Amino acid sequence: MIVRRVVEPIRRIAITAESFTSGDFSKRVDVEGDDEIAALGRSFNEMAFSIQQQISRLENLSRMQQRFVSDVSHELRNPLTTVRMASEVILAAKENFDPTVARSAEILMTQITRFDQLLTDLLEVSRFDAAVATLASEPIDLAALLRETSDEFDLRNTRVEIRIVPASASTVIAGDARRVKRIMRNLFSNALDHGEGKEILVTIERKESSVDIGFRDFGIGLEPEQFERVFERFWRADASRSRERGGTGLGLAIAREDAKLHGGSIRVFGEKGRGALFVVTLPIASGQPISDSPTDLHAQFDSLG
Repeated sequence: MIVRRVVEPIRRIAITAESFTSGDFSKRVDVEGDDEIAALGRSFNEMAFSIQQQISRLENLSRMQQRFVSDVSHELRNPLTTVRMASEVILAAKENFDPTVARSAEILMTQITRFDQLLTDLLEVSRFDAAVATLASEPIDLAALLRETSDEFDLRNTRVEIRIVPASASTVIAGDARRVKRIMRNLFSNALDHGEGKEILVTIERKESSVDIGFRDFGIGLEPEQFERVFERFWRADASRSRERGGTGLGLAIAREDAKLHGGSIRVFGEKGRGALFVVTLPIASGQPISDSPTDLHAQFDSLG
């Protein structure tokens, strides 16, 4: 009887703690008496109340931050559109300007374009944070979409060659073409930013329930501790490295969210000085569970190197 009187209150505290672990912060321990076990129960309840309050404050702060980013991005759209229109008029007449002024007009237009892209990315990030991003579904020919996306990059004044090696003439999946294309564009852009002007190799491998799209560059590469950090917002592997292509720092984070929205993933492997390999895994049908074993990125990195 004595053991049961001691063990039962502790068991109730353990059950309440398990509820906390599962995310139910409303549970409290029933406290009876004034002994040490009762004191433990009261201390647990006070701790639970404090944690619940802090989590509530953090959730409110997160919602406010998401709303702020979304509202600011929307509000900046109208003045930015006006500035862009005025800049386009100035840029169209640059032949009549002094060379220094003409160059300033070009720089102005470049930075406005970059700012516009940043706003677009921030709006998309706010949708992901608020869990309101939606997914369309249509047939997508991955090989054709890869060629179309790569053609959007102006490589005429570079020695970069983008080589696409599809597993077959046509690899079709069901997904959101706009989001899949954005994944490709962001990974192409990343490879161009960090590929040191060398070849970019893109591969497509169809499996039973999914497709792997690999983007292999031969540039500065990555350290193992950077494999996950590259997907953090605004994180850069080298803070002193200039963004020649004017990236926003959100491309890889958005690409991973787009892949997750399809039920897929993006993983990375690399070695310092040997380049990096990003592999996008997408289900054949959007949202369909992927039953295939994950590709060995280390082996694929070496085979493509």
